[in-house]
Amino acid sequence: MTMYLPRTDTSQITEALAQERHSVGGGAMNMVLTLVIVTDEADHYDAVRAATEAGREHPSRIIALIRRDPDAESAIDAEIRRPGTSGPGEALLLRLYGPLGEHADSVITPLLVPDAPVVAWWPGAGPAEPAADPVGRLAHRRITDALRAPDPMADLLGRIGNYRPGDTDLTWTRLTPWRSMLASTMDHPSGWVTAAEVTAEDHYPSADLLAAWLAHQLDVEVVRTVSNGPGITGTRLVTDGGDIALRRQDGRVATLSRPGQPDQTVALARRRASEALAEELRRLDPDLMYERTATFLKDMTERGESPGQRAVRAQADESAGAAQ
Repeated sequence: MTMYLPRTDTSQITEALAQERHSVGGGAMNMVLTLVIVTDEADHYDAVRAATEAGREHPSRIIALIRRDPDAESAIDAEIRRPGTSGPGEALLLRLYGPLGEHADSVITPLLVPDAPVVAWWPGAGPAEPAADPVGRLAHRRITDALRAPDPMADLLGRIGNYRPGDTDLTWTRLTPWRSMLASTMDHPSGWVTAAEVTAEDHYPSADLLAAWLAHQLDVEVVRTVSNGPGITGTRLVTDGGDIALRRQDGRVATLSRPGQPDQTVALARRRASEALAEELRRLDPDLMYERTATFLKDMTERGESPGQRAVRAQADESAGAAQ
């Protein structure tokens, strides 16, 4: 069931929420967090659907802030979806008109789940400094997605420059299956890794983050090459015992090749937004590995080894030069 409250205010929304919970015999105490989605009319449907799917694992109050005509008179149109309609939690769609769109924090503060963490998600264009954004200031975790920007790499690098603990980006979260698979291959004897390669479609920031992660973790040079995609299509670890290659051409299934062993087919599907979001909601502490990798990528770029040059060098190179 969905309740519509046109031209309403936060007190009426709060009262309507209490009545809804009373009618179904539930309460907000069953919710583990508040997920605030900052979006627009064009993107809100997909964003709320992804949040609802993620909410099956993390019961939450979903608040979608949809900014409408900024020149209109200040007003709120609310849509409340009761549990069962939007998964195990609650969903509020708030269409903000006029100046209210610039003061969304004052609108959502009375609607947050008491004594529960707040996560902010920008599924489209995100702020350059999420922690300074009015909604971001209320959040324990702040999730952006540079892939949606006109220039994904510039967007990601700009935001890394303003990093604060609690920030993350779904371009990093999409890498989890790749990082897990590559890490597991190193559990088998393979010799020292001396170089690596990441192949992906152009302007795909996840690939540059993966290259930075490999360079930082393995202390080797990593070359970034371009393919037709989709997404990341392959990685190669050069070892003194032979190459370890993980290739994925269709975005679903990959082939793992290791020296002296038959090729192995592994599931490595591209991640949907709901899957990546669900992973981020599992942790509410700062992601230290993302911070280290993102900072390394930024430092690499500032040294003149930009992603456009398609090469990532380990920090050891800089340290060796300084020693000389």
